[in-house]
Amino acid sequence: MLFTRSFGLLLGCAFTFSVTVMAQVQPQVWLTKADRTALFTHQNTGLSLATTKNKHPVIVVNDKETYQRIDGFGYALTGGSAQHIVKMSAPARAALLKELFATNGNNIGVSYIRLSIGASDLNEKVFSYNDLPEGETDLEQAKFDLGPDKADVIPVMKEILAINPKIKVMGSPWSPPLWMKTTYDARGGMLKPEYYSAYAKYFVRYVQEMQKVGIPIDAITVQNEPLHPGNNPSLFMAAPDQALFVKQFLGPAFAKANIKTKIIIYDHNADRPDYPISILDDPEARKYIAGSAFHLYGGKIEALTDVHNAHPDKNIYFSEQMVVEQPDAATINIVNPVKRLIIGATRNCSKNVLEWNLAADPENKPYTDRGGCSMCQGAVTISGDKYSRNLAYFSIAHASKFVRPGSIRVASNELNGLANVAFKTPEGKHVLIVANTGKESAAFNISQNGKTYAAALDKGAVATYIW
Repeated sequence: MLFTRSFGLLLGCAFTFSVTVMAQVQPQVWLTKADRTALFTHQNTGLSLATTKNKHPVIVVNDKETYQRIDGFGYALTGGSAQHIVKMSAPARAALLKELFATNGNNIGVSYIRLSIGASDLNEKVFSYNDLPEGETDLEQAKFDLGPDKADVIPVMKEILAINPKIKVMGSPWSPPLWMKTTYDARGGMLKPEYYSAYAKYFVRYVQEMQKVGIPIDAITVQNEPLHPGNNPSLFMAAPDQALFVKQFLGPAFAKANIKTKIIIYDHNADRPDYPISILDDPEARKYIAGSAFHLYGGKIEALTDVHNAHPDKNIYFSEQMVVEQPDAATINIVNPVKRLIIGATRNCSKNVLEWNLAADPENKPYTDRGGCSMCQGAVTISGDKYSRNLAYFSIAHASKFVRPGSIRVASNELNGLANVAFKTPEGKHVLIVANTGKESAAFNISQNGKTYAAALDKGAVATYIW
């Protein structure tokens, strides 16, 4: 039986929404244990209704109290990631992409991808889409060309879209073309004011050209890590400069070209919430901006809520975090990224969670010289046609497979040692992700709408419960 129920607007990261409620199905449990005896494994025994009262702590899921709508969970498909994937044989590549992006069986249903606009530090070499010799310019972007991405990122994205045509794509630049910068160098420097208009046209061409090859760009961030000019490539962009660029150039250029791609600001660590707040305080800039994006290499995840509270009409996104482990480790520290990112970001208003990055080889290559990331492990490690799954794979899987786009975060109480977050899907299912961060195994109850389920988690384990 199907029926629709509507819920009103509440305080917090809240939205009005409706869901289609399905008849009760058998509850499921998907488990990862610290000792690796279960790695995002479907349990034969699901949640069971508690038959007797006990004194165990209770996680209460309240779907009458609603928060933000979820866009998805996933990774950055860097140029290096795509380079490894595209070199696989067609059958091996198809199997990997199905496992990552399909939702049936044991596939994990990645629903959001981040692309670099031009090269990131996980490309083999630095490039932009309009590279010119020093001293030359191209103000109208007549020579714009997607260039190296045609060989790897674009064909891989087309295969991903064939599996999930609705996947959301975010584009982020690490650097403009060198001729637009105060120093003719991929590292650091600033965008010259006389090229603000040309750079806005560069973004327009990127969205248009990707659309022409069948890749819709849902959102762009103005600059990856604008306060970190030491990466290769990178650009320093202070908040007043980003505000000026958005309100006088990028926003009007998108409007003139009738581009609906969202403009997202900041895209850097949670230690500087003042950066996005200051831009959103500018009414001329704010009218073009969909929201702010964050990383967590610095600061506290609660800063995302601070930015939301300052401008509750604007969205919050979590666009990057490196998640690594020792390849031969006997245990898996699954609770760390699940608590900090999957639970932490969504409990603080984020519409998505993206980890860094999708794939690398056993030496974490490729990466650029003079500032590329030599320790950035992929969610999968690819060697020829073979691949292995890493910590980032399992941490995203616990959310991506079941918390599908359009799901709504709903209230659940926080318990010491049992970090958790709850959602309601568009089909009316409940999803609860729990991480046992305590020092011992824990028995607990899950209560929702008058029903109580009995559950238990070993120390260091994470489970996704679906009912």
